[in-house]
Amino acid sequence: MLKANYHTHTVFCDGDNTAQEMVDRALELGFEHLGFSGHMDEEIHMDWPAYFDEITRLCSAYAGKLDILCGVELDTLYDPACCPGAEYIIGSTHYVDVDVPFPRAIDYSAEVSQRLCNECYGGDWYAMCRSYYETEATVYERTHCTFVGHFDLIARFNDQLHAFDETDRRYIAPALETMAYLVECGIPFEINCGAHNRGRKAELYPRQSLLRALHDMGGEILINSDAHQTACLAGSFDVAEERALACGFDHVNILVHNATGKVEMRGVALGR
Repeated sequence: MLKANYHTHTVFCDGDNTAQEMVDRALELGFEHLGFSGHMDEEIHMDWPAYFDEITRLCSAYAGKLDILCGVELDTLYDPACCPGAEYIIGSTHYVDVDVPFPRAIDYSAEVSQRLCNECYGGDWYAMCRSYYETEATVYERTHCTFVGHFDLIARFNDQLHAFDETDRRYIAPALETMAYLVECGIPFEINCGAHNRGRKAELYPRQSLLRALHDMGGEILINSDAHQTACLAGSFDVAEERALACGFDHVNILVHNATGKVEMRGVALGR
């Protein structure tokens, strides 16, 4: 089993457990590396100084037992100056770039997603997906992220709504165009297990066909649980590793503190 996770939420944002409880669970699982990545976006933004101080304290307290990293999940449409000192950044797109008097998060609820589509895109889901991927294409430019989070989050409620065909050219074309651009920028993608390990989706992010395309483009991957509870800290890692191998990946990347204390990315063979 993979012994690292870098997409971890706590009570500082929308998680159910404290950072200390996440550390305790990581040690129970035999983890070697644990990255915290609280949300900073227009709807969920942490008390950054308090969060930074607590993660820094834990990093010091568990030195030699668990390599703890202080990261952030920064939204594409949020100010990157909000998280000084973050050791790594997950660049995530939760919003479509529209001006509405209600939540514009595409993962807020099925009802909100449908309302966004109806009121901003004339009911055309393919137009909304294209708009989402156009914003996603700017994630590195805007956030200078370390890796891309849940690439195809726009499909969050599609298992429930069946609003669009994820194999349709109108959906696939903008997704692949954005993916190719980000791969050219040299940015890795996470395989995000969050919706799968909570029983919300059959597919991981990115879905299998997109993951295969990512491999064929020469993209790099990390595997993360997107844990909001201790019970999900290693959730669906086995599925992610299986699907990565099936798509041709032979290694996964991890983030570690090197001998100088700086964070660097290293490759680890899948299955180890």
